[in-house]
Amino acid sequence: MTGPSGSSQDADELTYGTYLHLDELLAAQHPRTDEHDELLFVVIHQVYELWFKQILHELALLQRRLEAGDGVGAMHTAGRVAKILKTVVGQLDVLETMTPRQFASFRPELGSSSGFQSSQFRWIEATLGRRDFPHPSGDATLDAIVGRRSVFASLLRYLATAGWQLPAEILDRDPSEAWPGDDAVQAALLEVYQDERAAPAGVCEALVDIDEGIQEWRYRHVKMVERIIGARAGTGGSAGSAYLRSTLFRPSFPDLWQVRSRP
Repeated sequence: MTGPSGSSQDADELTYGTYLHLDELLAAQHPRTDEHDELLFVVIHQVYELWFKQILHELALLQRRLEAGDGVGAMHTAGRVAKILKTVVGQLDVLETMTPRQFASFRPELGSSSGFQSSQFRWIEATLGRRDFPHPSGDATLDAIVGRRSVFASLLRYLATAGWQLPAEILDRDPSEAWPGDDAVQAALLEVYQDERAAPAGVCEALVDIDEGIQEWRYRHVKMVERIIGARAGTGGSAGSAYLRSTLFRPSFPDLWQVRSRP
């Protein structure tokens, strides 16, 4: 039997450990000191990256379902992403059991490494619509994502398929350009919300759940950093909590929030 990863191990010989590659997984933690709390720091961040990988996997399916007109499927997938984000936020509770002194005991050994260097989180932001990255960025995957439609652009195609009239210049706009918001789109969204029991309204609300989850993650991340290192610069010379605060309340789907203030 050959699985998706190219392995040829017979199913009858497969074990829990070999299926999950536990030998490799559990050998992937390499603390640089003997400080007790460094292992927790490593494990938490590796788990984040695994969840980020899953979020990217789900967002790709979400876009396929939106563009295929599958509202029910899109709601299910968006709901899964929102649940994962809740889990990611909840893991900060574990990291916050680390005191400033405990973190300081191994922090010098982190060198220039920083959570700001997470490529996968940038990919998530780009998939959701962020477009203020330098181009070319030096990250081929990021550049490819920026050149594709965002989740919100896929939502607009879903709404067009469901019968809402949206200008062709909006549906076919350059995906690499930042989305400025649009009155015509917000007018269509107002109509969508007229029937809150219909699938299109449910899809929009499911995307709001994702957006809120990302904003919640940013807020909790800020407070965790402030709790552990205060206002000091982050590892690798990053701006630490000052930069993180600047990202708060920056929605991925601003039209879905602005429409709530329209008459």
